[in-house]
Amino acid sequence: MPSTLIEVRRPYHRSDEVAIIDAVHDALVVAFQIPAGDKHVRLVSHEPHRFSHSPGLAQPELYTLVTVDCFSGRSLQAKRNLYREIVNRLETLGIPPDHVTILVRDSPMQNWGIRGGQAACDVELGFNVDV
Repeated sequence: MPSTLIEVRRPYHRSDEVAIIDAVHDALVVAFQIPAGDKHVRLVSHEPHRFSHSPGLAQPELYTLVTVDCFSGRSLQAKRNLYREIVNRLETLGIPPDHVTILVRDSPMQNWGIRGGQAACDVELGFNVDV
């Protein structure tokens, strides 16, 4: 059950925001093999002056930062798959691949309180994090 934050440097129409959220979530479903209904994704639109970017971007207003907090256990290959899936899906929405940064922060399951305040390590998740 990754918790994902997408940060952008411009406002989007509601339907575009939903498409961005769905693109990132769908990438997580494919790469991390989470259940499709396990959707914990937020999108925050910043004023451009409050969100810096790498110099040299052709369209700095399209810079997008995706931060994924997840349980430890995903392999390097699963993370590579996630990076590829995210940039490919966002590219179909007009966001250039070189304008996307992805940060995966994985932490032990005992550091997550879920399902009524239980430690995630004490809960049967219904999916495997060792992918």
